[in-house]
Amino acid sequence: MMKKFFVCGLGNALIDIFIDIDDETFRALDLEKGSMRLAEKEEQEHYISSLATKELPRVSGGSVANSVIAFAQLGGKAALLASVAQDANGSFYKHECDTLDIAFPIAPIEGRTGTSLIFITPDAERTMRTHLGVSSLISGERLSEETIAQSEWLFIEGYIFANPEYGHGALTRAIEIAKAHGTKIAITLSESWVVEAFRDIVERAIEDADLVFANETEVKAFGKSDDFDKAFNALSAKVPHVVGTRGPLGVRIRVNGEDYHAEAYPCEPVDLTGAGDMLAGAYLYGISAGLTHTEAAKRACYLCSKVICVTGARLHGDIKNYWNNFQESVD
Repeated sequence: MMKKFFVCGLGNALIDIFIDIDDETFRALDLEKGSMRLAEKEEQEHYISSLATKELPRVSGGSVANSVIAFAQLGGKAALLASVAQDANGSFYKHECDTLDIAFPIAPIEGRTGTSLIFITPDAERTMRTHLGVSSLISGERLSEETIAQSEWLFIEGYIFANPEYGHGALTRAIEIAKAHGTKIAITLSESWVVEAFRDIVERAIEDADLVFANETEVKAFGKSDDFDKAFNALSAKVPHVVGTRGPLGVRIRVNGEDYHAEAYPCEPVDLTGAGDMLAGAYLYGISAGLTHTEAAKRACYLCSKVICVTGARLHGDIKNYWNNFQESVD
């Protein structure tokens, strides 16, 4: 029996706010380039008030949410389990999901919707300061069992591992539901520090996973080795399907002991935000469309080359056109 959704994401719902910033101003803020750090509400408001001379562009985001959005833009049926507040940003987030035909079954609650400030420097690097708001209040009790049961895949965001108070309960319950209903489990590791700081629960979750997405630093963190091949072998020994992203070196995939590879596509990056999120969403769409692992990865890499040439983690306009005309574009 075919399920209603192919992918159900579980992650943080954040409003991404983009700030183009020159190197001098960036240095004055004493930020660590390329880092992602949690910020208190007052710190977040200080950055916005001191840097914003006009209304800043915003879009609905969050790591797994970005992947789910890309998947839906390509034409896939998707759902998202995440927490937003009964505020303007929460309404904005829910409206975007409705527009993209993404099911969003968890009701808003009182509080403040999470935000992520994305500072983009001239070298296209992004530095993130995130105030989680009510996104951190996703819990096992608030999940939609029906939505997970009606999904082919449950796709879990690694940042959930970094939320012991609520996220660990949501993670455990979501995996229980998925296993009970034959829903396959995919995990993105999100950041190397997540693996290092929460290794025990990461390793336990990976034991139940069917697919893991990880970039090079995350692979090395999991494998406790600076040797990518050695670390990749350690990860793939735990899970049958691994997609390891290596930036300009492309993507390495192992499925049940068989190796596949897809090259990266040369481009001039503007903003590296969301490259891994796009890769995961597009790859999952390729699988849903019946493509081979290599073909799905090639098209996903191609869309990555497009998303890093614009500001933000999302391709606007006709993303499906890129997908459909992929072969013609790269020949």
